[in-house]
Amino acid sequence: MAGGKKKVSAAKARAGGAGDLGKVRAELERVRAKCEKLSRKEKLYKEITSITSKKFNLDAFLDRLMESVMEATETESASLLLLDESGLELEFKVVKGPGAKKLSGSRIPADEGIAGKVIIERKAHCANDVAKDPAWSPRVAKSIGHKTMNILAAPLRIGGKIAGVVEIINKKGGQEFTSQDLAILKTLTAETALGIETANLLLEARRRADQFATLAKLSAILNSSLNQKEVRKRAMEAAVELLHCETGSLYLIDKEKGELYFEVALGEKGEAVKEIRLKIGEGVAGWVAKKGKSDFVPDTSRDPRWASKVDKKSKFKTRNMVTVPVKAKGEVIGVLQALNKLDGQKFDKADLKLLETLADQVAIALENARLYAEQKVMFMETAEALATAIEKRDPYTGGHTKRVRDFSMATAKYMDLDDEQMEWLELAAILHDAGKIGVDDEILRKPGRLTDEEFEKMKAHPGYGFEILRHVTQLARAIPGMKYHHERYDGKGYPDGLADGEIPLLARIITVADTWDAMTSDRPYRKGLPHKVANDELIKFSGIQFDPDVVKAFLKAYKEGEIAPLAQSGAPAAALKVEKKSKTGKKNNKEVSGSI
Repeated sequence: MAGGKKKVSAAKARAGGAGDLGKVRAELERVRAKCEKLSRKEKLYKEITSITSKKFNLDAFLDRLMESVMEATETESASLLLLDESGLELEFKVVKGPGAKKLSGSRIPADEGIAGKVIIERKAHCANDVAKDPAWSPRVAKSIGHKTMNILAAPLRIGGKIAGVVEIINKKGGQEFTSQDLAILKTLTAETALGIETANLLLEARRRADQFATLAKLSAILNSSLNQKEVRKRAMEAAVELLHCETGSLYLIDKEKGELYFEVALGEKGEAVKEIRLKIGEGVAGWVAKKGKSDFVPDTSRDPRWASKVDKKSKFKTRNMVTVPVKAKGEVIGVLQALNKLDGQKFDKADLKLLETLADQVAIALENARLYAEQKVMFMETAEALATAIEKRDPYTGGHTKRVRDFSMATAKYMDLDDEQMEWLELAAILHDAGKIGVDDEILRKPGRLTDEEFEKMKAHPGYGFEILRHVTQLARAIPGMKYHHERYDGKGYPDGLADGEIPLLARIITVADTWDAMTSDRPYRKGLPHKVANDELIKFSGIQFDPDVVKAFLKAYKEGEIAPLAQSGAPAAALKVEKKSKTGKKNNKEVSGSI
């Protein structure tokens, strides 16, 4: 009896030992699973940390995550499907396993198959025998020639919304999916969602930071010029760069006609569309101008406001756009548009806000350029009024200043002058005879030739002009052109006897224009020379009295028909042109007669 009791106790001991071993094994399995989970999380966190790197690639990141899903669940293939913007289709964003290349980037209806069921029911679904599952759609499997035995799918939630589906297909070894697989998939799906959400947030933050850095740079560029045309061009370049789009347009308002017109347009068809006009209220641009409100159009073909005549005339296909008003002092002065987002994307409200910010900068730049232009016009008109007043003292100089200005500008078109130099040339030409205000009337108004003594007094007029105008600091760059327009290329001119390159370029240009007008204009005692004779004289004294390059440019302008229409034709004497006489009274033929 005692021996029987010992046997029972031993059996219990063995049973208890086996139970303890089972518990240990279960605990070890739990610890192993926890370690694997921690390992996956550590790996995921490392991946998420890499998002902050500028070299981060979201597609490669998702690809690695899906490899982790397959490895953890021991499956043949896996797919990450994301809902598109419409919510009507699922795109195969990442595909691992058979048919990956063919399926990647393809789309299926958001309500099709098991993925569709997951989207609709917003919960995971397991089909261990797809042939018996009513939700199963074999279309995709057939398209890649791959037999699907079982499938496990879970919803992907980002920001509290269903953003897609993660699928794992065909458990290895012919096994069925278990509740443990579902738990792993849910965990990895949540981690994938976290990774995507973090990546999207950080990438968006980086994109916005880059955009605002670009905006700051572009704003500085916009405000670095006071040339209205240049500002408008830079505004469009800024819009295209900032919003990463195909092209853009800047409409300005013509108040008199109540219309919008293309002032500048960039892109392949930019030049073709710059003359297009729209009534206020017509088209999207007209609507924005009338309402003073911004708008973005994701698909122009579906917007009843879209003025298709713009595309018809320009041969440009507008797919989407964002349009904002340009306001100065609370008044709409134009409309800024960005057209066709690149890389198949569409504009969003964030783009609209960004373009509005740019439009504020454009408005400031345009207003500054407008005010500067008005001041410049006023300044130029004041100079012209001064020149006209001086001409009124001399009955023989009517229209001379205007012609010298026009001849000079026509000549400069064929020389390497920038816009700023052209402006200073125009001002210098207008003021070139300002010093004649200091010449006595009996000399200035004398109808005949001047004596040597009178000629010497007349030669003082460039110096008088310099003394009068040098106090106006804003004229500093125009004064040399005025002061030295009687210098000669060979150094025998006045007032300082400068030669060749010592003579300012503006003065060299004015010299040719002034002398040609002197030769071709009528005088009280003779008719002006024929144009051909005057042209020959320029050639003859090129390199002696005149800069050869300026003479070539002048004759080029004449050949192109830009000089003769501006010249005097049958009008009263345009200027007091005198040949310098020697003390013996004989004509000095060593120089071309020119304006004194």
